[in-house]
Amino acid sequence: MLLQKGLELEERDYFKEPFSEREILDLAATVSLSELFARRSPSLKKMGLAGQELPDAEMLKLMLQEPRLIRRPLVKIGDKMLIGANLKVLAEALEDIG
Repeated sequence: MLLQKGLELEERDYFKEPFSEREILDLAATVSLSELFARRSPSLKKMGLAGQELPDAEMLKLMLQEPRLIRRPLVKIGDKMLIGANLKVLAEALEDIG
């Protein structure tokens, strides 16, 4: 879908090349850290933290330790950050760019 619009695509394997703290904060510049945080991840349950309210600093620390706690996919189109695999939202964002 992105390539059909002539957009350049940059893929990144979070597990082979984890995000730095600065990168996560930059990603969260247009959304909140809690939107990036994968609350339904089995990893969170294994840590005994499922269902707990966590402050931003704790979510950031956990995302740095465990990349599975960063929701995927992350798609940045212009200044818009799309999180998750919602094709309808992606299609709407692509319509906005022409």
